[in-house]
Amino acid sequence: MLEELRRELAVATRMLVDASILNYSGHLSTRVPGVSDELLVQPVDEPRAGLRPETVLRVRFDGTVIEGEGRPPSELAIHTGVYLARPDVAAVAHFHHDPTTVFSMVEGAAIVPVKNHASRWAAGVPVHPDPSHISTYEQGAELAVTLGSAHAALLRSHGEVVVAEDVPALFTDVVHFVENADTLARAMTLGTVVPLRRYECERFLATFDRRRHARKVWRYATSVAVATGSVSTAWLEAPRPAAATATAAGGVGAVGSPGADGNNGSRA
Repeated sequence: MLEELRRELAVATRMLVDASILNYSGHLSTRVPGVSDELLVQPVDEPRAGLRPETVLRVRFDGTVIEGEGRPPSELAIHTGVYLARPDVAAVAHFHHDPTTVFSMVEGAAIVPVKNHASRWAAGVPVHPDPSHISTYEQGAELAVTLGSAHAALLRSHGEVVVAEDVPALFTDVVHFVENADTLARAMTLGTVVPLRRYECERFLATFDRRRHARKVWRYATSVAVATGSVSTAWLEAPRPAAATATAAGGVGAVGSPGADGNNGSRA
């Protein structure tokens, strides 16, 4: 299971680089199953575009590296703060996508759902007021309070945090979160935006198979990554059993794959 999760993290990370969502910074993590205070995350100095499963670290919540070489990201507290507060969350992404981050900088410009898959965030996207690096236990706990029961948050003038039930679902949610923010920004240039109402989101979610959609997005993205050489078929495995992915509204579910080394700077 740990090797599968390492593959998923490497695959998702590389694909988010290809999608211009991750760059020289940002990171994904996932809980270590059956352990209350451990996670898997990339080393701080590992280039995102070249992340490999064998270089993914196994880390305690206090920052102690159990398996792997290198140090965890300096903002490990983002991940641990969320995991400590949200037992329903098994995967966390932190990234810095400027076209999405701008919504934390403009008064009254909240992220609202305008695309149907953004119904995942119909309850709102809170903005965390601290623009600095989330590098201490206290800052991580404060971020978790801002996030509350939401599935995503903006960090003011900093970046984004998205949470999900597994890594494939997280990948899909990050893609849809950015797509929605981009579409919303474009719509705002045309006139008054008419976001999806709560009942419209509920209607969509009532017939939405989250796990099936996640598998679909994951298969598509990995096939593109294999075709372009970003990911190797050697990293692909059989899909997860149905029980391994939740069907709660808004995400993905299946397994990963990568291979070829890339190179993108790294920090944080």
